[in-house]
Amino acid sequence: MKEKKEAVKIAVIPGDGIGPEVTREALKVLAACARSNGFSYEVESYDFGGERYLRTGETLPDSALEELRSFDAILLGAVGHPDVKP
Repeated sequence: MKEKKEAVKIAVIPGDGIGPEVTREALKVLAACARSNGFSYEVESYDFGGERYLRTGETLPDSALEELRSFDAILLGAVGHPDVKP
């Protein structure tokens, strides 16, 4: 009997500009790969980027880095907003 492997945990940060669109397509590719290769994964999306900063004045909450460390991988889209200075 084959051992069932634990699902890979992936944090998704779509980002700004074209980031959300590209990230959406990357997740479709990931889903197809998982189906054809028989692995499982879980994703959790985070609203980190320029839009969040404009709404809240906060780049990352204090807990963000520690929380992201709990994931196996991070899928990061394009980050940068024309209305937010680098």
